Amino acid sequence: MAIPHTRINHQITAPQLRVIGAEGENVGVISLQEALQKAHNAGLDLIEISPKATPPVAKIMDYGKFQYDENKKQKSSKARVLITEVKTLQVKIGTGEHDLALKAKKAAEWLKEGHKIKIDLFLPGRAKYLDQNFLKERLERILKLIPTEIKSDEPKKSPKGMTVVIENA
Repeated sequence: MAIPHTRINHQITAPQLRVIGAEGENVGVISLQEALQKAHNAGLDLIEISPKATPPVAKIMDYGKFQYDENKKQKSSKARVLITEVKTLQVKIGTGEHDLALKAKKAAEWLKEGHKIKIDLFLPGRAKYLDQNFLKERLERILKLIPTEIKSDEPKKSPKGMTVVIENA
């Protein structure tokens, strides 16, 4: 897979180039023709590394090796990206202690993986109109059972009832 913007050999248009040799040494600022000649003599390609620099920077090296190195860099940068998901736990007012403990254990596993967790306190029917402090206390019950350090937002009203988002501290 070639890097789309990379110009090599006769595709380079700049009249003067700062050239880096095959061994990594600085050749200096030379004309395009002279740089192409040096690359040809070495049996390698002239690859434009930094086209926006003044003068542009080019390197004498094998184009296949350059492509391999660039692909390797891209793959390693993709591997380092950590995808965080927002996982959801749903509890009700009457959820028992044992069930809350199981949900808290699952939440701790997700937190170790680096995910955020949205805990929904589901309130059916008239339960939505119960005292806010009572509902917050119900949410706090499960938060206390989570064995790891957490950072949580303030509980908010949601269409289902109340919601709090937590993450690792």
